[in-house]
Amino acid sequence: MIGTLRGSLAGRMGVALALMAVLTAALTAAAVHWLGAGLIGLAAALALCLPLMAWLAVRATRPWRQTLAAVSGGIESLRDRDFSVSIAAPAPPELRELVEAYNSLGALLRRERFDLYQRELLLDTVLQTTPVALVLSSAAGRIVFGNIAARQLLRGGRRLEGLDAQALLAAQPAELRAAVAATDDTLFTLGGGPESEVYRFSRRSFLLNAQPHQLWLLERLTRELAAQEIAVWKKVIRVIAHELNNSVAPISSLVHSGKLLAAEAQGAALGPQLERIFATIGERTQHLAAFIEGYARFAKLPQPRPQPLLWEPFLTPLAATLGFRIEGALPEEATCADAGQLEQVIINLIKNARESGSPPDAITLSVHPQAPGVRLEVADRGTGLTEQALRDALVPFFSTKSSGSGLGLTLCREIIEAHGGRLTLANRPGGGAVVTVHLP
Repeated sequence: MIGTLRGSLAGRMGVALALMAVLTAALTAAAVHWLGAGLIGLAAALALCLPLMAWLAVRATRPWRQTLAAVSGGIESLRDRDFSVSIAAPAPPELRELVEAYNSLGALLRRERFDLYQRELLLDTVLQTTPVALVLSSAAGRIVFGNIAARQLLRGGRRLEGLDAQALLAAQPAELRAAVAATDDTLFTLGGGPESEVYRFSRRSFLLNAQPHQLWLLERLTRELAAQEIAVWKKVIRVIAHELNNSVAPISSLVHSGKLLAAEAQGAALGPQLERIFATIGERTQHLAAFIEGYARFAKLPQPRPQPLLWEPFLTPLAATLGFRIEGALPEEATCADAGQLEQVIINLIKNARESGSPPDAITLSVHPQAPGVRLEVADRGTGLTEQALRDALVPFFSTKSSGSGLGLTLCREIIEAHGGRLTLANRPGGGAVVTVHLP
């Protein structure tokens, strides 16, 4: 209890005042005794005691003054957004409570700033990694933010911040400029042929730091639209297959019954003729059934089941069976893919290369590592692809062959896109075509 009072402000001041009262009384008594005059003795005692009282007051209040100066400096640091300053707890309990309150406030502000930094970092990561191109411009028309997708789409990967939005827009294709000029959300296409990309442009306006800003959003919809297109075609195929199967089954039954009747009429003049007729009907029915089955397999393609796949043991047996040449060294690293579905893709591509009129020894397959994933190329020296074929070869039912189903390349594209990859077509310099498969 005595120690607490001694350390507290009230205790220290009480001790100082008591010492001063005792010292003043002693000096006054001594001065009166020696000088013999009360007023003169009292004045002499006060003259001696006042400097001592001032010294004791400075000594008694030093911890408070030091602590208050530290707290004042800490508040200046908080005003400058420096929350790292802490103050050591002093001995007086009154000051200890003040310092603890300041330190707890600083710790709270540090935690809140760290949480805010983490949220900003998360938001920046999301904005930078999103495939949607984002461009934020100020009221003055200057770009204040552009994510990675926007840099790659609009400026070849270079920074956009600080550029004039209208000057940047003037260097873009006419389709994009028309979409920005429209008042509503707009779909537009960039590029041509199999490399064309479909985008949706959206514009949003809002206040940021009490200033008007405009946000452009450019979302690539090529894969989503292709998936919807494939889904529609699958539905059409299922309906056609169902209706045709309902007709093929009774035709097959009637053909079988007709053959039995023809066999019984072998002696008649019409027997051989009926046999030929039913044989032709049966052959065409089987062809139609196989045709329908091929479309049905396309409509019922299962989702891939990726597993680690080593290229050397995977491609070497295929090259020996299908008769193509592996060009260059194969990657030693494994690729995650569905081996069965990828084999079907390669079989279809090699078959197309053979049917293009290419010499067998000119059909090559190469695999090149790229970040991220690999690039697989099937090349030939055939007749190449016409402009229409380059544009429509991946559309279901399109075929340049008289007996083709038009589903081979479409099936290949769906398998590759189900793996998260991309398939493109191009003509080769010097003749022939090359199909490129990008696998993640």
